[in-house]
Amino acid sequence: MPNRYWYIILTYILTQLSSFPAAIIAIRYFSDYYTEVVIYWSIFSFLLALLITLWLLKPEMRMQSHRNASSIGHVILWAIIGFFMAYIVQVSASLIEIRVFGMEAGSENTQGIMEIARAFPLFMIVPAIIAPILEEVIFRKVIFGSLYKRMNFFLAALLSSLVFGAIHGELQHILVYSSMGFVFAYLYVKTKRILTPIIVHAALNTMTVLAQYSLTPEEIQQQLDQLQMILFGG
Repeated sequence: MPNRYWYIILTYILTQLSSFPAAIIAIRYFSDYYTEVVIYWSIFSFLLALLITLWLLKPEMRMQSHRNASSIGHVILWAIIGFFMAYIVQVSASLIEIRVFGMEAGSENTQGIMEIARAFPLFMIVPAIIAPILEEVIFRKVIFGSLYKRMNFFLAALLSSLVFGAIHGELQHILVYSSMGFVFAYLYVKTKRILTPIIVHAALNTMTVLAQYSLTPEEIQQQLDQLQMILFGG
C-alpha cells in the first residue's frame, strides 16, 4: 500500500477522534456555545480532511486513467443503475434485520446525525457530500482496493464492509453495511473509477438526509411497515 494511502487513513482517523478534544475545549472555554462549537468544528474538520485527502491523491489524479476505465457516460449510467441496486439491497437488508432478527428499525448513527442536521442545517453537507467522498476513497479505493489485489472480491468487499461498520460503531447492522459495501465495491470494479460509488453513495445519503429531515419518525416507520408488507406479506 502506498504511503499516501496510510496518510489518508490516518487523516480520517484523526478527524473522527478530533471531536473529543474539541468537546473538551468547548466545555472549558465556550460552555455557553458548546453545541455550536462542536458542530462547526465537525464541519470544518471533515472539510479539512477532504482537502487533505484530495491533495494526497493528486499524483493519481495526474496519471492516465486505467486503460479499461469507463467513460464519463458509462460512469453516469452505472451510477444510475447502482443507485437503484444500492437502494434495493439497503431496504432489503434493513427489513431482514427487522423481520428475521427482530431488530428495531433505524440506525442510531443516522438518527444522531439527523438530530444535528435539524438543529444546524449546514451540517447536512457532511453526510450528504463530504463523508461519501472520504468514505469511498478510504473504504473502497484504499482498503477494498488493496485487499482485492490479494484476495477474491467477496472477501475483500466483506472485510472492507466490516471495517466500515466498525468505524460507525454499528456492527449490529453489519448486514446493511455489507450489502451496501458489496454494491459500492462492484461499481468500483465494474467501472474502474472511484467516482461511480462516490456518486451513488452521495445520492443515497442525500436522499436519506432530505427524507428524514422532512418526515417524522412515525412516518418513516409507516413507510418501512408498508415495504415489509410488500416484500414479506402479512
